[in-house]
Amino acid sequence: MQPTPQYRPAFHFSPATGWMNDPNGLVYDDGVYHLFFQHYPDDNIWGPMHWGHATSRDLLTWEEQTVALFPDDLGMIFSGSIVIDNDNSSGLSRNGRTPWIALFTHHEMAGEKAGSERYQHQSIAVSHDKGQIWEKYAGNPVIPNPGIKNFRDPKVFWHEETRRWIMVLAGGDRILFYVSANLLDWELASELTSFDVAEGNVLECPDLIRFDLNGKSRWVLLVSVYTGGPNGGSGTHYVVGDFDGRQFMPEHQDIRWLDYGPDNYAGVSFHNAPGQESGKGPLLIGWMSNWAYAQVVPTHPWRSAMTLPRELELVEVAGQARLRQRVAAEVPESARLRLAASDLLNHQLQLSNDKGDEVLVGYDHAARTYYIDRRASGLTDFSDKFPIRATAPALGEPEDVEVIIDACSVELFADGGATVMSALIFPRAALENGKLISNR
Repeated sequence: MQPTPQYRPAFHFSPATGWMNDPNGLVYDDGVYHLFFQHYPDDNIWGPMHWGHATSRDLLTWEEQTVALFPDDLGMIFSGSIVIDNDNSSGLSRNGRTPWIALFTHHEMAGEKAGSERYQHQSIAVSHDKGQIWEKYAGNPVIPNPGIKNFRDPKVFWHEETRRWIMVLAGGDRILFYVSANLLDWELASELTSFDVAEGNVLECPDLIRFDLNGKSRWVLLVSVYTGGPNGGSGTHYVVGDFDGRQFMPEHQDIRWLDYGPDNYAGVSFHNAPGQESGKGPLLIGWMSNWAYAQVVPTHPWRSAMTLPRELELVEVAGQARLRQRVAAEVPESARLRLAASDLLNHQLQLSNDKGDEVLVGYDHAARTYYIDRRASGLTDFSDKFPIRATAPALGEPEDVEVIIDACSVELFADGGATVMSALIFPRAALENGKLISNR
């Protein structure tokens, strides 16, 4: 396959070469944002998983670092998270340096192929130099598999009220909550089983995030699903509720999607992100692709990009607690198109080029839905799941719309960020023409 520099994003992270999927170990320290990610450096299709690593000071310009974690005798390195152990609760500090602890899933491919259910375990690695060099813990795994297929993706945070580390973990058709005082010895505290998971589907990449809404702490559990997304294939939904340090109590049963577009999956929040003490919301990055076609999108010598970083806020919309997302302020104005909802009542935004490719973005007033139509967006024949008109419900009264365009993506933020859509595109030339046309 010939190189495709025309699809290299300008301000979304993509690896220089090789395959990438889930973001892992998002952490901020000393002015630097660290993005670790699922990576196969030897080919641009999924293969033996490593952790890649990239750093940024502005969330837009990323510098790729050396590979952080490599497969070993215990297996591939699947998804996980990183925490900064400021109080050395793990006892793994060296020479007085604050340890960074990576918690990840070891995946034994031989065990999976043999039909075992115990092929995934939770392990740790430690860094004494802010994420550049990592050493696997000699006592791995710290949580051996208890007999659960698809036992993976640990997201860890500190819970101040109980003075414990909390691990949120995917367990096939349920979410598991573990607690620990030292990041080494873990106790299963509870399970959340209220998920309607179809056969062949699995839960992945959970995250549990605290918010303040009307002066009261509320918690949001993010859960990604391999299939069954709002516009087909992969997707991430969330549940609002309460958490007491051991158990999460949902307050609703309806599905609330983080992103209604086809291409935002496995998103997780940054540990230690700056500004939250002054009211800034948690920061999240997702994988901007979909398992329905991720391995065949027409890019080379890399595959996949991350979404733009989004600041999350929990707000009331039509009497319900909903997540609102705002794109990072650093995104250049030249990439943003701002529209009033009134502009879209009788018109739609047409993004096009001279080769006849077009993407249509609009609002269907009768159906009360936003849409991104990429059926004629350029290269689409690599998968019959790709050329779609993706839709998203308007939550409340339609408000101003912001559309952000990069080389291979369109992201829509509507209704103050309560409705969000992310979609890949592969036009045969840059979509340099943008205008409002009739939607009738």
